[in-house]
Amino acid sequence: MFCKAWIITLFLFKINYILVKGLKHIVIFRLSAMGDVAMTVPVIRALIEQHPNLRVTVVSRPFFKPFFKGIERVDFFAVDVKKKHKGFLGLIRLYQDIKRLKPNYFADFHNVLRAQVVRTLFKLSGIPTAALDKGRDAKKALTRAENKVFKPVQTMVENHVQTLAKLGFSVNLNNPIFPTVPPLAQELESFAKDQGKTWIGIAPFAQYDSKVYPLDLMQQVVDELAEQENNRIFLFGGGEKEIALLNQLKRDNDNVIVMAGKVKLEVEMNLIQHLDVMLSMDSGNAHIAAMLGVKVVTLWGATHPYAGFAPFNQPADYCITADREKYPLLPTSVYGNKKVEGYDEAMRTIEPSTVCKKVNKVAQKK
Repeated sequence: MFCKAWIITLFLFKINYILVKGLKHIVIFRLSAMGDVAMTVPVIRALIEQHPNLRVTVVSRPFFKPFFKGIERVDFFAVDVKKKHKGFLGLIRLYQDIKRLKPNYFADFHNVLRAQVVRTLFKLSGIPTAALDKGRDAKKALTRAENKVFKPVQTMVENHVQTLAKLGFSVNLNNPIFPTVPPLAQELESFAKDQGKTWIGIAPFAQYDSKVYPLDLMQQVVDELAEQENNRIFLFGGGEKEIALLNQLKRDNDNVIVMAGKVKLEVEMNLIQHLDVMLSMDSGNAHIAAMLGVKVVTLWGATHPYAGFAPFNQPADYCITADREKYPLLPTSVYGNKKVEGYDEAMRTIEPSTVCKKVNKVAQKK
């Protein structure tokens, strides 16, 4: 009996090896940031679906591995930027480690110095490579103070598609594929006593203050949404400072739950899949929700969806922007890292009632 089972296992392994060996293999390189890595996911799903003769290895930081879990023919290679792959010699080792995977193509979705070194080594070895065009000139024209060109630039997702096209792989995103919503994770059962109600996620933080909705106004949003007994609100964030602020936003609202620091990323993603809507800043949480097929309402201050970072597959009116009539230099930055005198209060032109109305309306859409 044991021998028969062993023979069957060996046979299946051999068949799988033959199938994998017959596939073309593309490495997709994108180390950070969280939102940018999340924006690769819908593109990779479509690439795999539309090219059944292809397999993918995503090269990124270990933290982002859950983003790609369960996607057929997609493997993940974790980069050790602190030790093994640190510095120039580390990049040589990284190139050697990836080369052992025998890729046929190398797609650089990052196009920063670290990625450029690895990409160049692959190019010198004879492997076809392509790099992301970030459209810096168009973004500069959009964000400059004088002679501003206020029109949408090509989105980051479209840039990814264009990069793959350089290697001969067309990708159509007109009918995007999202993962099936799984059962609620066991770790979340204590937070999910009111299934059947409207579940709203709120991620009130971003890397830069210019992208963060003022907390006193966000408090009004949380309180107004919490007044509706049918709403259950989950607050997302990370780190001691953010957890303390989230607990302030919660106040004594029983139907508001602080999720920060309570579960791992994979479990948090499971919860996000069960949300009716996510309210987020221009930040990574918006892109995580979007890559999972969840509806996302975003708030924009110094940045703007025209810069190419609007969440994937979301209607334009789900993006609520600061008033450009009062603040005509908006957007002042692509990433929110540039401060402009007199523009600190730009997000205050977004009324809490406007936010709540939009969130409630979107949550009820099926």
